[in-house]
Amino acid sequence: MSAPMRAEYEGCIAALARLPYVGPARLRMLLSHHEPAEALAGLARRGRLDPMVTRSFPARQLAATMTAAVDADPVAELGACRSAGVRVHVRGDAGFPVSLAADPDSPAALFVRGDATALDRRRVGIVGTRNATAAGLATARDLGASLAEAGVSVVSGLARGIDGAAHAGVRRASGGDLGLPVAVVGSGPDVVYPRRHAELWEWVAAAGLLVSEWPPGTAPDAWRFPQRNRIIAALSEVMVVVESRERGGSLITARLAADRGIEVMAVPGSPRCAASVGTNQLLRDGAGPVTSVADVITMLGLDHRRNGELPFDPRPIPSGDQATVLTACEAEPRTLDAIAASTGLSLVDAALAAARLERSGWLVEASGWFEPTSSRLVPDRPAAS
Repeated sequence: MSAPMRAEYEGCIAALARLPYVGPARLRMLLSHHEPAEALAGLARRGRLDPMVTRSFPARQLAATMTAAVDADPVAELGACRSAGVRVHVRGDAGFPVSLAADPDSPAALFVRGDATALDRRRVGIVGTRNATAAGLATARDLGASLAEAGVSVVSGLARGIDGAAHAGVRRASGGDLGLPVAVVGSGPDVVYPRRHAELWEWVAAAGLLVSEWPPGTAPDAWRFPQRNRIIAALSEVMVVVESRERGGSLITARLAADRGIEVMAVPGSPRCAASVGTNQLLRDGAGPVTSVADVITMLGLDHRRNGELPFDPRPIPSGDQATVLTACEAEPRTLDAIAASTGLSLVDAALAAARLERSGWLVEASGWFEPTSSRLVPDRPAAS
């Protein structure tokens, strides 16, 4: 792709990502059916949109999105990215992280600052409560520093509390072939949140990699943070929770990691400490205990599935009726009636298979039509007996 074409491509993606009601799932839908410029033109009523796309929007949301698309300015969006030192990557680009490529809930686009080679090293996620104890903050800093000194990149969210302390520890490390900081943020990559982390934020972007699903200037709205947690999970090979209360984002991140087959570990704490209720619960449910950085490095050494040049696909490989239904939907989007007719399955069996494929991340449904979320990125293999 020539430089001018690439510039237009990035500007259109940023413009699409900024539109109201175009979240990660809808952006994936748009880009799976249209080139970015074509999608933006269709939304601005200067072209046609695939029916699968229009069916994915409730009528009022589609009207609001189309109204905003009329005023979208890809040139200005590209200028904002360039001014902020932001690069735009879409799944399939050379710069898109391999570990996200086959994720069932993969971002459609990423807005990044920094050095993508931070993801070429072994990667450990460190998360925890914003309202951390002094002991929890010290533990996160020590783990971050020790992992960096071992050449492991630390993935976190740059939030107040445990997240920021982990990356402060990486910054403290010195000497050797260090691991690098990787931050996944819930605002535009140029919108620092919390403000107290302004210096740390800029250091991460300069020394490692800062990742966002949102274009420059995007505010840190509360609903964006649970969304970004799945990316923290998917970029990690091992997930460590240092402190967590009974409920909170770090437990959500741990669950998202476990759902992807990523090992979850937790730092034990006193049962009398509110900040350790969540981590002790994780340990009770089978998470590995972290008593020193050696525990984490040992766990990392046992699992190399996500440490390679080829995407690791955590989805269970479909077999039987599910494989039949997936193959039918890969040919073209289909309704349940059309799936049953093309496969010879009963309507009940077709519905069960489609529902299981949707739950495991192989299919997406929009207004009764089923289509694949992405191509198969690993060779077929026999299902486990």
